[in-house]
Amino acid sequence: MNKYELAVVLSVKLEDEERAATIEQIKGYITRSGATVVAVDEWGKKRLAYEIQKSKEAFYYFIQFEAGAECPREIEDNVRIMENVVRYLVVKKDAE
Repeated sequence: MNKYELAVVLSVKLEDEERAATIEQIKGYITRSGATVVAVDEWGKKRLAYEIQKSKEAFYYFIQFEAGAECPREIEDNVRIMENVVRYLVVKKDAE
């Protein structure tokens, strides 16, 4: 099992309940693809480096998970089509 991190940027227009539901949906995608969620790190509302969809701020989340080599692609395919996700990125973490 490899260690990965999914960085997710959510729209600033979302209410607390909508953000929580979106993160739970993403965690569901991760577990359905055969991975294990290790931790979810919420950074809160941050200013964007550049304007995206007419917004200057967004909510940042970092989800650490352990999965096989094929799982990140499946997760990206699901997260890509989510309406509330502004940006996302899956990176493989180095072995410690």
